[in-house]
Amino acid sequence: MYHEILGRQDAAAPTLVFSSGLGGSARFWAPQLPVLLQDYRVIVYDQAGCGRSQAELPDDYSIGHMAGELAVLLDSLEVQRCHFIGHALGGLVGLELALQRPALLQSQVLINAWSRPNDHSARCFAVRKTLLRDSGPAAYVQAQALFLYPADWIAANTAQLAQDDAHALAHFPPQANLLRRIAALQAFDVDARLGDITTPTLLIANRDDMLVPWQQSARLAERLPKAQLHLLAYGGHASSVSDTAVFNRVLLEFLQEQI
Repeated sequence: MYHEILGRQDAAAPTLVFSSGLGGSARFWAPQLPVLLQDYRVIVYDQAGCGRSQAELPDDYSIGHMAGELAVLLDSLEVQRCHFIGHALGGLVGLELALQRPALLQSQVLINAWSRPNDHSARCFAVRKTLLRDSGPAAYVQAQALFLYPADWIAANTAQLAQDDAHALAHFPPQANLLRRIAALQAFDVDARLGDITTPTLLIANRDDMLVPWQQSARLAERLPKAQLHLLAYGGHASSVSDTAVFNRVLLEFLQEQI
């Protein structure tokens, strides 16, 4: 898979691995890089079947496949221990990786993630699938900001969103791949196995997330043995972009506690 290794390159540098959400792009984490590269070795990657990691995904594609693909990449880079940060679908990859390869993870940060399907998110993803199938990529991309960001942030960042939409449309994945990725996150359910995950975990959730209710993160906090929940009032589903300063502060404070 396409990946980048940024920041410190010395052997003593703590390694951070970032996994993005449904879009699957390393580009999603650009707002975090300026505060991390001086102190950390940072690995970002395009997930299989997305962006620069071209692949035809199988019909039975799952979050388990995604975690396995990341494990293969990290093994190829000789990463033996790392701190994992995952947003939404990327957070599901982290939970699965913690089950598959617990010794690999020193800690994990899961942002607006979940352990099992919920009816509200299922409705949102059904709408997104309908847009993609019936109206095409342009309509899907145009609607994306509505699921990710607060309304006032959208109104105040029209120019940036226009650039983001143009980039997303120019690099839009094959429709079959995207539908299989949505099916994978809809099918994900590790609720009964959360007690087996002993990785120190920070859960970041947003009260105004209209795609994934914050109570999904609260459920994770209750059931993961070594988890803490940090609930943010503002930022929508992607506060790493829409409220970067606050998000970065919370992330850095947790990472500094782990190292």
